[in-house]
Parts: sequence; structure tokens; C-alpha cells
Amino acid sequence: MIKYAVSRRPRIMFVGINPHYGSYRRGVPFSNNKMFWYLLNRSGIIDESMDDLKRDESLRRIYKSRFAQTYNLNFTNIITRPSRTVAQLRKGEELPGRLRIARLISECRPKVVCFIGKITYMKFTGNSDFGFGWQKGIGGSRVYVMHFPIRGMASIRLRELREVGRAAGILGR
Repeated sequence: MIKYAVSRRPRIMFVGINPHYGSYRRGVPFSNNKMFWYLLNRSGIIDESMDDLKRDESLRRIYKSRFAQTYNLNFTNIITRPSRTVAQLRKGEELPGRLRIARLISECRPKVVCFIGKITYMKFTGNSDFGFGWQKGIGGSRVYVMHFPIRGMASIRLRELREVGRAAGILGR
């Protein structure tokens, strides 16, 4: 089971759709395919050794003791139930998560809320008429929709994460 990293006033709150079975079992978001962690590192949002990110034990330690505390980053999913693919999610299963995420954004007041993938943002808003990039803010938080980190060119995801990192004050302009 994943214990989500949530703290007050994070620089970035990452919002995913739901965990994969492997990530759920490990207790770390995106640990089934660690590309998200490699991209966070390569973008400069976190600073960890690649060897530590590759090993489950050290990645778990980084997530549990450094993600929120050292880097001031949060992570949560709209749906907490694991699945192999989003196609296995049930219609309406996101509804309780929408309310929980909206409450977290209101309480935690992140500088930037970064939705990981279009499906995630669509499930949160109930709207499919939007593109990647900056969206209308929520409360005092800026909102960004990035490409899903598993498939596609890493250069696009790196550019997006650097843009989000700059907006959150992590990376220089």
C-alpha cells in the first residue's frame, strides 16, 4: 500500500491517476517503472544518485524520508486502488478522489499542482477539452498537465518538469 507524501505548502503536488500493482506493493508511486523518478532527477527537481533510484530499498527510503521533507514535494493519486492499466478502472471510481484532491489542494496550498497525464486531469475535472501545459489555477495554486512519463520522448517530459520546477521556485529561471 502507498502512504502518500503530503505536507503543508509543498512546492509541487504531483497528482497521478492510480498506482500500478508493482508500485502499490512497493509502497512508492511510479516504482514499477522508475522513469518518473529518473525524469525528476534529470530535470533537477530532486538530486539523488541514479543507483539509489534504481534500487527499490533506497527509492523507498528517498520517498519516505526526503520527498516531502527535503524536497518539499507531495504526491497523491485520484484513485488509490491499484490496476495494471487505466482501462481497468470503473466509471465513477474517481468521484471520491476528486473531492479528496480538491480538499488537499485547498488545505496544503501547493505552489504548483502537476497532473501526470491527460487522463488524470480529465478524471479530476470531468472535462476533456484541454491540452497539455498550464491550466486555470485552483485556489492560489498554478495547475499544469504533463505527459505521462512512461511512454514517449523523455525530452518532452524533461522540458515540462523543468517548466514546473521553475514555476515552483525549485529551478532558476
